[in-house]
Amino acid sequence: METGGNSLPSGVDGTKRKVCYFYDPEVGNYYYGQGHPMKPHRMRMTHALLSQYGLLQNMHVLKPNPAREKDLCRFHADDYISFLRRITPETQQDQMRQLKRFNVGEDCPVFDGLYNFCQTYAGGSIGGAVKLNHGHCDIAINWAGGLHHAKKCEASGFCYVNDIVLAILELLKTHERVLYVDIDIHHGDGVEEAFYITDRVMTVSFHKFGDYFPGTGDIRDFGFGKGKYYAVNVPLDDGIDDESYQSLFKPIISKVMEVFRPGAVVLQCGADSLSGDRLGCFNLSVKGHAECVRFMRSFNVPLLLLGGGGYTIRNVARCWCYETGVALGVEVEDQMPRHDYIDYYGPDFTLHVAPSNMENKNCRDMLEEIRAELLMNLSRLQHAPSVQFQERPPDTELPEVDEDEEDKDERRRPASTTSIDYKRNYAPSRVKVEYVESVANEKNDEAVDQLSRKIQSTLEPTSSKASVATAEEEAMRCNELEKENSRTLFDEPTKTDQH
Repeated sequence: METGGNSLPSGVDGTKRKVCYFYDPEVGNYYYGQGHPMKPHRMRMTHALLSQYGLLQNMHVLKPNPAREKDLCRFHADDYISFLRRITPETQQDQMRQLKRFNVGEDCPVFDGLYNFCQTYAGGSIGGAVKLNHGHCDIAINWAGGLHHAKKCEASGFCYVNDIVLAILELLKTHERVLYVDIDIHHGDGVEEAFYITDRVMTVSFHKFGDYFPGTGDIRDFGFGKGKYYAVNVPLDDGIDDESYQSLFKPIISKVMEVFRPGAVVLQCGADSLSGDRLGCFNLSVKGHAECVRFMRSFNVPLLLLGGGGYTIRNVARCWCYETGVALGVEVEDQMPRHDYIDYYGPDFTLHVAPSNMENKNCRDMLEEIRAELLMNLSRLQHAPSVQFQERPPDTELPEVDEDEEDKDERRRPASTTSIDYKRNYAPSRVKVEYVESVANEKNDEAVDQLSRKIQSTLEPTSSKASVATAEEEAMRCNELEKENSRTLFDEPTKTDQH
């Protein structure tokens, strides 16, 4: 059955790509609270742009199957997930000790539908990994995902469930090696910590470093044990522009691809590294940010694109719309078509905005030192570490929706406060949305659980990258440690950012 998803020739290699795009119409309804900078509404704004630009018709559009509790517990602690499932705004006052224990409160507030929100964005990332594993697409996109700060036993930095780690665990069922690249302005600490002492996952993070959340990501933090040199940290300073950024990104990623040879790549596209972000301090343009997507696409390796940070939401939507076009091989016009959220983009109503004239504190000598040190570390690696798959778990099975069932699927679509009219495309065409139903497969579930336990037996998180925590220390941290939140970012939003 033809399900669409064929893209147009573009990019360095000029070949076509099949793209799967995950979107739940409900995701934009979740609300962190008044004044909180994280706004899931940005996903609805992004989707509206994709619709009006006519990009949806070039992709296989899927509604993610919510991640089950057992899926989330393949990385996260059972008691933490149980807490997220039970907690509500009405009951939180009775669970103050638990709130502290799991770091849920100010930065990571309790809000209506919190657990469903976690299930939705994690389900999209896991579903994208499944599609890639099955060879159903070349690129999978879940802009609701990319919440890279969440830890095994606690929330952090607006993130509750680490969908990235869960997606990588899924990819490891099929691929011996998985590469994770993070272009969010904040260090991808949760993902790095999960895979810090394994050579099956390489993590590469480009981020602001120095008196900046989460405070990790020093260039000297490069992994431990089997994972030595498989964590790559690129510390940057304020005001980095497109040219400076690419002078590091391209040579480092080229070397990574040469020595690591991943079977799949996960690219976290946090948009808070854009110029003018409410919480950021970089000076990247949308095209400069998207050049990272274009470059990763050129390697022709299965690619999972995820969202992440981004707090000037009109620019987040601009960025992820343009990057969807890059994934498809479609050059998106700068002038925006009219749509429900057009007023956010005034007065120019364009997709691209000019970077500011802020100072670039990343001098040429500093960039050259960083590049030289990281390339030297990468040159110390054995090329493509081999992994024996003695008992390779079976692929997760996902049903295809029969064309005759399409109308039934349309009737099952959940209600949303904002109706997306798929027929009002910039280039008019009917867009089919596939709703993937859950499939019970106990044999596969057990195989995934076994793989997860095997991986995590060598992946004890680190409280500091100077030393690796023992299993006992991690258990104590998860169950006994109580600490105050170290970051409060509740500056009042601009009028344009409110919804």
